[in-house]
Amino acid sequence: MTFHLTRFALATGFALTEHGRNRFAMVLVIVFVPLWTTLAYLAMPDTPAHLRLHATGETLAPHGNELTEISGALNAVTLITGFMMFAATFSGNRFDRRLAMAGYPRAHLVLAKVTALALISAAVAAYATAVTCLAWTPRQPLLLAAALFSAGLTYGALGVGFGSVLRREGEGMFAIVMTSIIDLALQNPVMSAGADNPVVRYLPSYGAMQAGTAAGFSTTPVPRCLAVQLTWFAGAALIALMGFRRSTRSTLPVNARFTEPAPGSGAPCLPAPRRAGEPSAPDTKAP
Repeated sequence: MTFHLTRFALATGFALTEHGRNRFAMVLVIVFVPLWTTLAYLAMPDTPAHLRLHATGETLAPHGNELTEISGALNAVTLITGFMMFAATFSGNRFDRRLAMAGYPRAHLVLAKVTALALISAAVAAYATAVTCLAWTPRQPLLLAAALFSAGLTYGALGVGFGSVLRREGEGMFAIVMTSIIDLALQNPVMSAGADNPVVRYLPSYGAMQAGTAAGFSTTPVPRCLAVQLTWFAGAALIALMGFRRSTRSTLPVNARFTEPAPGSGAPCLPAPRRAGEPSAPDTKAP
């Protein structure tokens, strides 16, 4: 047990240190979250937006700027967590691969990334909830924080998957930004006339958007929406796990054997690796 805890703590320290070095992400958390949510609240009209909340079956008429601020908070949280996890994975792929090739347990590395993702998502979600409450008071602030947290988990897992598969940093950033914008813009009835279309139920942050809307304008708890969002997180985490396994695998062929140099070439001669169960070569030297 001590061995596993030590390896897990060490890997978690590596992951958090990598995130701590990303100063640009820290600036985004401090500046981008309040800037984006405040602009959404101030710039959008406060005209009531009539909608039917599928999570509760209620017909609501929230102010358009308040609804857009919830959408903006979700957009900010998903972008930041996705960016942070992508950047850490993209820059740390070689380091993780060296650790795995040296025998460090992959399970501990994966658990460390999940722990770092959970801590980052919780911190950013709490901060975004506090910023939202400065402008107006949602009816269920804790549910809003849970919705932001679950959305951050989902996009953080997607960021790990993108960082493990994509070869260029620009590709990953574009994938995260466009996924988040399309995902949340289509679900906001202020910005999209098709927000009630059944297709939006298959978007990555549908559960979080439904839970966030219920948190802002309803008193009905919606655990089912959070469960839907966590299901999306589980699917994204599975994709990220497959990508991480692929990026840390050995590229040496299983049956690779060293070729012996020609006699008199002066090159060092290394013995071929012995397979499991293969008898060792007899010692031909005289005693």
